[in-house]
Amino acid sequence: MATRIHPTALVDPGAQLDHDVCVGPYTVIGPHVRIGARTEVGAHSVLDGHTTIGEDNRIASHNVLGCAPQDVKYAGEPCELVIGARNQIREFCTFSIGSATGRGRTELGDDNFIMAYVHLAHDCVVGSHTIFANNSQLAGHVSVGDWCVLGGFTVVRQFLRIGPHAMTAMSSLLFADVPPFVMTQGQPADARGVNSVGLKRRGFSQSRLAAVKAMHRLLYRDGLSLQDALLQLPQVATRYPEASAEVQLMQTFLQGVDARRGIVR
Repeated sequence: MATRIHPTALVDPGAQLDHDVCVGPYTVIGPHVRIGARTEVGAHSVLDGHTTIGEDNRIASHNVLGCAPQDVKYAGEPCELVIGARNQIREFCTFSIGSATGRGRTELGDDNFIMAYVHLAHDCVVGSHTIFANNSQLAGHVSVGDWCVLGGFTVVRQFLRIGPHAMTAMSSLLFADVPPFVMTQGQPADARGVNSVGLKRRGFSQSRLAAVKAMHRLLYRDGLSLQDALLQLPQVATRYPEASAEVQLMQTFLQGVDARRGIVR
């Protein structure tokens, strides 16, 4: 089926739209935008900058994707926004391109559900299978792992990392990294437990869940420093060999913690 562009939409001749892309009324698409097959873009949206959007995305009305970064140092460099496949992006979201002083690219993976009024600032990297509830806000250079869930009005300070399978409660305010599997709540946010319900829904076995809980005890209940907890993580893999991948995930994440920010406590 041919690309369907509403007659009131303004699509620059330089834009590259694959087959069967649908563009709604009054939407504006800039010259450096590329859109994959079967993606739908709702009414009154603006897609600009060096923006690449994959296949089968559903982009609702009134979104601004590929806008210039909100960075006073930005001087018009050709940075990028890259969006994967099969994402749902609801109304009034703003995704910035990267910045020349950062990694130059903002990224959103595949199969994410992004609710209304979400902001992804410059140089953010979001994985796949995440859920961002309404008004979740990421400052620049934030990294969010696969399968994360951000509660409504979650606010994340720049340069922070949220590990895979983590979850934030509504109105969480993050000033430190969130390790994988951890649930947070508060202003500033504290670690409140393990995202057990989410892990069960993703098919984690009892052994893998037990390993995650053992790692949580090392980090939060045994009175250990971050470095001492990191040294004891291999014992969890020995006790629960089925969970070796989860232990490796935690080790890799903790090794990358910036001592100036630490992890949520």
